[in-house]
Amino acid sequence: MSTNRALPVPDGLGGERVDAALSRLLGLSRTVVADLADAGGVRVDGRSVAKGDRLRAGSWLEVELPDPPSEVVPVPAELVEGLRVVHDDDDLVVVDKPVGVAAHPSPGWTGPTVVGGLAAAGYGVATSGAAERQGVVHRLDVGTSGLMVVAKSEYAYSRLKQAFRERTVEKVYHALVQGHPDPLTGTIDAPIGRHPTADYKWAVVANGKPSVTHYEVLEAFRGASLTEVHLETGRTHQIRVHFSAVHHPCVGDVTYGADPTLTARLGLTRQWLHAVRLGFTHPGSDEWVEFTSPYPADLQHALDLVASA
Repeated sequence: MSTNRALPVPDGLGGERVDAALSRLLGLSRTVVADLADAGGVRVDGRSVAKGDRLRAGSWLEVELPDPPSEVVPVPAELVEGLRVVHDDDDLVVVDKPVGVAAHPSPGWTGPTVVGGLAAAGYGVATSGAAERQGVVHRLDVGTSGLMVVAKSEYAYSRLKQAFRERTVEKVYHALVQGHPDPLTGTIDAPIGRHPTADYKWAVVANGKPSVTHYEVLEAFRGASLTEVHLETGRTHQIRVHFSAVHHPCVGDVTYGADPTLTARLGLTRQWLHAVRLGFTHPGSDEWVEFTSPYPADLQHALDLVASA
């Protein structure tokens, strides 16, 4: 649920940044306002704006505010098979998330979650963030495996959220895509928004949010290419949408146009996409740290079959 506030921009806030102005106007922290803007919840004259945009006096301002929860519903603590802790300290925990596990609870999802798995294993996380996703500073799709960091201290949560917003976190994925991208090293710069006809999907659309994906082909096979992907932005389904848009969908990703016959032959039940490396400045030590994850068994098996074809 959410509450919409709509009002003209007061003269006294003309020329101010969105985050500073709304902080004063609505009594919200600048961090909360930044999160609202990143989620598209702040509009001026009908157009979504970023936290650093300047307001013009008299413009029509709309803010979508989440309703405060009537009660805090505890996240179900459930041990998650295959959830591996890669690193743990006083500030954060890095996990290797298996496929079929959500980052946190959400409406309609009744399966296992990273948050619930950590709670069941006795890991305490930061209380910052919405009740159902406390400590979560970024997410992976249910169908994508690999590395995630979860904050344990409030200070770490704040620092890590800032690092993700400022794009100083190195997020590296490997994706097996159909065909052979040309050029072998390139950038896909195309805005992503809700799919115009299928609300469960995303798509490259003119009014979408800026989205930038850098890729490099590591190895080319007969009908597919293993690529390394660096994300400059972090939109939902970004890698899947961008490769689909250039006619090289992730192998196994039938939602975004992958060949179902090839998918079945390789024994895949999800897209071939894995978060292999995660690097960031540690909020406690200010030192750069980096973690890696091997391919899970289903992806390695599919890759072996493609390589031997």
